[in-house]
Amino acid sequence: MELNGVFIVMIWVVAILFVENSSNVNGRYHFHKGKKDEDSSVSSPPENAVPSTPAQPLPSVPSDPYPNDPGTGNSTSDCVFDVTDFGAVGDGCTDDTAAFKAAWKAACAVESATLLVPSNLCFKITSTIFSGPCKPGLVFKVDGTLMPPDGPESWPKADSPRQWLVFYRLDQMTLTGSGTIEGNGQKWWELPCKPHRGPNGSTLPGPCDSPALIRFFMSSNLAVNSLRIQNSPMFHMKFDGCEGVLIEKLSISSPKLSPNTDGIHIENTKGVGIYNSMISNGVTCGPSHGISIGSLGVHNSQACVSNITVRNAVIRDSDNGLRIKTWQGGSGSVSDILFENIQMENVRNCIIVDQYYCLSKDCLNQTSAVFVNQVLYKNIKGTYDVRNTPIHFACSDSVACTNITMSEVELLPHEGELVEDPFCWNAFGIQETLTIPPIDCLQEGEPQNVAETSEYSC
Repeated sequence: MELNGVFIVMIWVVAILFVENSSNVNGRYHFHKGKKDEDSSVSSPPENAVPSTPAQPLPSVPSDPYPNDPGTGNSTSDCVFDVTDFGAVGDGCTDDTAAFKAAWKAACAVESATLLVPSNLCFKITSTIFSGPCKPGLVFKVDGTLMPPDGPESWPKADSPRQWLVFYRLDQMTLTGSGTIEGNGQKWWELPCKPHRGPNGSTLPGPCDSPALIRFFMSSNLAVNSLRIQNSPMFHMKFDGCEGVLIEKLSISSPKLSPNTDGIHIENTKGVGIYNSMISNGVTCGPSHGISIGSLGVHNSQACVSNITVRNAVIRDSDNGLRIKTWQGGSGSVSDILFENIQMENVRNCIIVDQYYCLSKDCLNQTSAVFVNQVLYKNIKGTYDVRNTPIHFACSDSVACTNITMSEVELLPHEGELVEDPFCWNAFGIQETLTIPPIDCLQEGEPQNVAETSEYSC
């Protein structure tokens, strides 16, 4: 799935994912190098740009600030800039873009200001870039409903078809509120160039451009909390070239057959904490794609992903559970990954490493690969859909997966007979405890060519 230009490091949090009080999904370090998108507009932040230098020293991974507090965690300020005071109508029909831009300009210039989208009103704005730098402590507070134009026919031709709300070059900003950001995605999903289910479970062609709903670009020390975000034309939320991101108490949702509506998409970003959120959305071929790292290494690019922790989550009725996917021909590495305390319910591919990822039947075998190393699966339990084996390690012929550890992995069929034959190809690791189903195909020790894998490290 995705994308043009720089092929990115992704963490898809696109299952029905419940993260309990002490839980987290942390992405501490990952970046990707590749070609720039040649058709990026010069009037907006490049869609797939890779920042050359970080704006701030690397923040530590944000911790959950409200581990036992049922409150919303919303920020408040005495300096409130209500968009209706700048001419916004809020009737769901009037274009309120100019009022939002004016309110942003005023709030941006004041320390600890709040741009307020008031409750009980519905505001429509077109694709907008809210640029910084601004004074620190800026809060964008959505208590009403905020939405884009209704579908591609209503989308202004001069606006980018790839993004709607963009927050650019900001530091110490919060996006929060008790309201809803409504994506109006239905007409985008129905485009004939979108992947759809065809007859007898087949998939019809796609994809084509659609806007990501919210994009943070080249920003630092961000907080996003408490909002309802729904029905995005494509990705609901995207972080690109950012440092220090705290996400908590979000509700993200779209119908199960909506194509490419990833929940939280993270690329070229350091220091991320995701807590206490519920994400339920759709993908091309099923209710969800679970939690994915990748795809990585497209067009022979380098990918570097490390220090990712996914803990205390539930994944239900998903095509995939915990997935790492890379293209052949790439380089770099995926290392120090922990999946812990994950409950599966009727998931087709509960645990999967796929180093042969390809969107067509035309991909050729290549010797180079992104090196997958040091992946721990601990306390992974639940049920799987017997149409697929619940554990699948398809590693590169030339660059083996190494140091895979299985501990307290117990996966039983949701319905039907137990599948007792997990798949492994060139995968090395250990079983600290007996795995259900047994995974005898995981090889012990190190591959013969392990010395060669050092060239793939980042």
